Amino acid sequence: MLGLFTKPLYLSTIASVCLLFAGCNGSPWNSPYPVADAQRPVLYSSFSERPNHLDPARSYSSNEYAFIAQIYEPPLQYHFLKRPYTLVPLTAEAMPEVSYIDKRGQQLPANAPVEKIAFSEYLVRIQPGIKYQPHPMFARLEDGTLRYHNLTGKQLDRVHTLTDLSETGSRELTAADYIYQIKRLAFPRFHCPIAGVMGEYIVGFKAYSDQLKQVEQQLQNELGEERPYVDLRDYEMEGLELVDNYSYKIRLEGKYPQFLYWMAMPFFAPMPWEADHFYAQPGLRVRNIKLDWFPVGTGPFMLSENNPNLRMVLERNPNFHGERYPYEGESEDYAAGLLDDADKVMPFIEKAIYSLEKETIPYWNKFLQGYYDTSGISSDSFDQAVLFDAQGEVGLADAMKEKGIHLTTAVQTSIGYFGFNMRDPVVGGDSESARLLRRAISIAVDYEEFISIFANGRGVVAQGPIPLGIFGAKSGKEGINRYIYEEVNGKIKRRSLNEAKQLMVQAGYPEGRDLNTGKSLVLYYDAVATGPDDKARMNWWRKQFTKLGIQLVVRNTDYNRFQEKMRKGTAQLFSWGWNADYPDPENFLFLLYGPNAKADGEGENAANYTNPEFDELFMRMKNMDNSPERLRIINRMVEILRSDAPWLWGYYPKAFSLHHHWYHNVKPNLMANNTLKYKRIEPEARTMQQSQWNRPVLWPVITLVVLFLLSLIPAWILFRRRERSRLQ
Repeated sequence: MLGLFTKPLYLSTIASVCLLFAGCNGSPWNSPYPVADAQRPVLYSSFSERPNHLDPARSYSSNEYAFIAQIYEPPLQYHFLKRPYTLVPLTAEAMPEVSYIDKRGQQLPANAPVEKIAFSEYLVRIQPGIKYQPHPMFARLEDGTLRYHNLTGKQLDRVHTLTDLSETGSRELTAADYIYQIKRLAFPRFHCPIAGVMGEYIVGFKAYSDQLKQVEQQLQNELGEERPYVDLRDYEMEGLELVDNYSYKIRLEGKYPQFLYWMAMPFFAPMPWEADHFYAQPGLRVRNIKLDWFPVGTGPFMLSENNPNLRMVLERNPNFHGERYPYEGESEDYAAGLLDDADKVMPFIEKAIYSLEKETIPYWNKFLQGYYDTSGISSDSFDQAVLFDAQGEVGLADAMKEKGIHLTTAVQTSIGYFGFNMRDPVVGGDSESARLLRRAISIAVDYEEFISIFANGRGVVAQGPIPLGIFGAKSGKEGINRYIYEEVNGKIKRRSLNEAKQLMVQAGYPEGRDLNTGKSLVLYYDAVATGPDDKARMNWWRKQFTKLGIQLVVRNTDYNRFQEKMRKGTAQLFSWGWNADYPDPENFLFLLYGPNAKADGEGENAANYTNPEFDELFMRMKNMDNSPERLRIINRMVEILRSDAPWLWGYYPKAFSLHHHWYHNVKPNLMANNTLKYKRIEPEARTMQQSQWNRPVLWPVITLVVLFLLSLIPAWILFRRRERSRLQ
């Protein structure tokens, strides 16, 4: 029996070893990607949270914009390289022409006073010849009718996903598609998150929304369908006008310069009427074939695979109209190589593959192996990647430099702050005592330490509500909050704790005790805190208030309960934050505008702060164009806020990201979302590094094989002896 198995086993072992070494063809054995893509300009990245909405009327999250901003094209976009952030045409031929009209319908000059402007009118002219991506909704029969818009039951039986509809088509983008999308924003069915804001400005928006609500209800009663198809082309909105095939007008109430920023967001991207009609078919909806899952646009990429439990794939749109890389930028962009591709046709990559990664450690390891082109830095890997020198300057660890990894940083257009409820009888109000108490706490809370401990140094201490890089923000000595900081020997430093304690005395709380009652001052901090990291942070907050003799009681709660307290105005102290919708100071100063108080109508003024002078200045400032006069008003508003101290100004988060040396045209643009088209990959350099970094460790395998073969020698000798004895 030994002879029956020994020889085949011996031969199969040798064959296995040969196959093992035959696999050494230069490509990494552990690569998760097809070998055929190794030399192609394919970008590899990841996502950790599935996008809920890919319909531009409904989407309002950064993880969704990462995809739809590459697919849909609004008329405007942000210049990729210029700072401050600058709007430029995308599908528009030029920037919109803005005209102003008074109550009598007469044209006003461009410099007309805001109070005389009854309406603003935006004329948008789009480029001709732009086409939509290939899609079944555009496929037509020989007689010109749309092939898949009236699918029968038998046809639907063979349809399980969009690709089962094999025929595709396209058509030219028209101005009517932009008007159709604005109508969709007003349709209550889509629950557009900016409908409330647009209803305040676009003429006829609210009336149109009310009309569609009635139309939908009537159709539901007549047809007995839950979501009947409503052709929005049949209903007109007063503030929209189709001028011709490539031009349209939008009329706004009063003057609202910030509207241009909205026109760079996916909300105002075009939507063909065919999309609503096609996806409204009940047989498709039950199969999850809908616009929220299968978007259609004119952008440089189209979503070719949507499997949020595994991966999502964007591929180059074969119908893309073409766009050239910018040839202008900042002075340092030339030295950084960011203009090496100037005037070249984009996009540079063929495909972008986003893999689902829920855990940070596997994601980080794959980046170090070269299987992801770019990476954020989690707290787990921060110390491995980043170092701070004695001056607090950030730099890469040596191990990262050796791999040719690059670090980019950018102060985000957002703020995280600690707020006082200005309606609270202790910390709120405009009394001198409460104001001094808030200032004392502002000095005592060491936000530099907070950033160092809880944000890995990824932040800049805020001196006011307006983040750096936005009109009205000041940096350096000119921009410091003199109530909290001072200049000593040419350096900016936080005022001393002794000054904070003196303010406590002036406020009537010496050593943290109320002069009237003799009791210790107790304040209540409502927070959403559940994990071990949150516990450490809460202990830190208690320590900051203890410096002044104040007892801080942390009231942990879930997010829903926390929101309810904020809406009712019952939280005394709280933490909150805000990300910019657009790079304008109005988008931050409105967070402290009195009529926006959250306790009154769920506005964004979470502190419920009100100051008559500030509110009056806000109304003057908000619709002004950027000018020295506007800057003067903003400076006064910020000074009022610093004096009243409704917030501990907190910090502006700082984004850190890493990328490999083969990944080009990297410049943080915190307002633009459609930046994939600018990226360029060197696949040959990537493949070479992947091979070097992922060489298999063969000696353990070889050792085991040799030992196994050696173990067979005695059996082989015994076998040969038995064979000879038989022959004798």
